[in-house]
Order: sequence, then C-alpha cells, then structure tokens
Amino acid sequence: MTAGRLSTLLISTILLVTSLAGCTGLATTTPNASISADQESITVGETVNFDARASTTPSPTIIDEYVWDFGEGEKRTTTTGITYHTFTQPGNHDVEVEVFNDRGESDRASISIFVNSPPEIILSMPGYVRTNESALIDASQSYDSEGGAVEFIWDLDLTFDRNGDGDPTNDADETTSSVEVSYSDSGNMSGTVTAIDDRGATSTMLWSIMVVKRMFNVVWEEQKIERIIDGYTEQGEYTIYEDVPSQGARLMEFNATLILDRDLLPIQWPEDNFTLRVNVPMTGWSASVQTTQGNITLNTTASIERGPLNPLPDSDYTVSSDSSQTLIDSLLNEPGARFGQGDWIWVVTADQCDPDIPIDGVDPDTGNDWSLLIEYTILIPRVSEVGI
Repeated sequence: MTAGRLSTLLISTILLVTSLAGCTGLATTTPNASISADQESITVGETVNFDARASTTPSPTIIDEYVWDFGEGEKRTTTTGITYHTFTQPGNHDVEVEVFNDRGESDRASISIFVNSPPEIILSMPGYVRTNESALIDASQSYDSEGGAVEFIWDLDLTFDRNGDGDPTNDADETTSSVEVSYSDSGNMSGTVTAIDDRGATSTMLWSIMVVKRMFNVVWEEQKIERIIDGYTEQGEYTIYEDVPSQGARLMEFNATLILDRDLLPIQWPEDNFTLRVNVPMTGWSASVQTTQGNITLNTTASIERGPLNPLPDSDYTVSSDSSQTLIDSLLNEPGARFGQGDWIWVVTADQCDPDIPIDGVDPDTGNDWSLLIEYTILIPRVSEVGI
C-alpha cells in the first residue's frame, strides 16, 4: 500500500470514530442524577426532606430543572435540588427525581421510603355500668397493619394528673391490653387508650362509659335504746356520762330519770338534792332539773324528756343513689332532721348530801348512790337494692 492511500484510510477511520462517538455517548453531556433523604423509614403523616444537589452534568452544561415523583400521585418541578414531601399513604414508596440540563438531556435516580401505618385500635366495652361495679374495657383485638407487636398505655381518668406534669390526659395508669374500671360516682367517665407498634407509631382513642346510679328501697325501722347507769357521788362532786344515741339513726324522742337511793335511817333525813343535766353540743341544746321527793315513801327522782325531736320521714319507697352508704348518709343528714346528732353529755351533780343532825360532828351521809335510766326512740334507715 502506498503512503498516500494509507494517509487517506487513516483520516477516514478518525472521522468514522468521531461520528460513532456522537451516537454511543462516548463524548456525551448527559447528566448523572443522584438523590438522598434525611430519613428512609417514617410514619404516616411525617415529612421527608429530599436532596438531589449531588447530581452532576458535564461542563459546560448546567442542571436547570428537577422533576420529582413521590410515589403517591404527586409530582413537583423545582429549579433547586432540594424539596420535601409529607406522606399520607402507608407502604413502600419509590421516590424518583429526573434532572435536566440546559440542553434538555436528563437522567433519573430513585430512593425507597417506607411509610409505617399506626396501629388500628379495636375497643370492646359496655355502654354503661352501675356505680361501684366493674366494667371490662378490652383493646386486645387491636393490631398493626405491618404485623408488628402492639403495646398499650391507658389513662383511666382525664380529670386527675397522676404523674404531676400538669397534664391530666397523659398518665400511664395501666399498660395491659385490657383494663377493669369501677367508679363510685355516677356520670359520664372518660379515658384514653394509646396503641404503640414496634416502630414507635401511635394511635390514641378516647373512650367514655356512662356510670348510672343504683336503685334502693328505703324503710325506716323504729327501735328503742335503753341505758342504765349506776353511780355514787359525794356532795359537791359530779359524774359525767357520754353517749351517742343517734349513731346511724334519726333520733325521735327520749326520756331520762335520775333515781336516788333512799335514806332509810331517820338520822340521814332529809333526802339528798341532786341535779341532772344534759348537753348536746352539735345541736346547741341543753336542759337541767333538780331531784324532788313528792312522797316520803318513794325514792327521790329527777326527769327530763322531749319529743318529737325530728320530723317523721316517709317510709317504704324507692330512690336512686350512687351507693347504699351515700343514700344512708343523705337520709340521716336531711336539713331540719339533724337534732340530737353527736355526743349527749349527761352530768349528775350532788348538790347536798348532809343530814340535818350530824352524829358527834361526823357526817354519816357524805354522798349517795343513784341510777340514771335513759330511753331513746330512734328510726334506723334500712336500704335494700332493687333491679334497674
């Protein structure tokens, strides 16, 4: 081969290679896309920031457009390489960015984002419960869509701040899948249950249960209480006896009689003089009387009696209340029917026990034996629960 033909063949080969380079990309200006995210595993409702600024394009071209596809049906075009998206649908989402340079050439890159769904709370509970009766609130059928384990936090009273942080709605009263509640007061009681999956996603449900009063039949039963107190008191001294006759009852009437032992010897006459006094501090009432001897053949006595002390209540009727004890307390503390509540203080005072004629200057009768007989009439409320 001659030198001229060799030179022509070499030039032709160079031109062919140059032509092929434009078709195969050996001398391309196509961009190289890149994408990253600040987090790749989130929960529904959270936001992810995306960054494609690491994408490149050969000089002298420049990237002037980014087209984003977030995998939830939303697309966005930006002129900068950063953006964000709030995910509303659970599952795996392939987020793609396509970068364009000023010659219209492009490249794509993608990243996978896992969006965790919060657990589903399924609650089983009664519509109402009676006061002081247990009710089961069951969340054990709750589940995590991704199959993870579910934990629970219960706040059983939204009005009480158990942990002392100033917020009564975020206490952890129980951590089981079901709880039993019981309330002593009637009304609408509310609480919350929070379910937490293995990735930390949470769901919270507010629940409420109606607590209804119980029904009771009320019957007042009459009883008589007797007290017999024996004592001995010397002249100028006194003896105190305290009693609470209205405990658990309504006091209706009473009578009390102080009886002195007789002085059988004429030298000990005349009979002694005593004072009987009663004081009821809570009522602000008191009374007193001195002994008298109307017949020399009979013991000296003193009596105090009074009635009716309180109004006669209705009986054998039905009424609602949170509990039997609450009802009884209400019946015993009705306005205008509390006379005689609290302590009754009885005082026996020996005013005079001297005979008219001492023997050799010695008083043979310095005191006296006595008996105090008290009878109270009371009404006791008997309550029995009836069905609702």
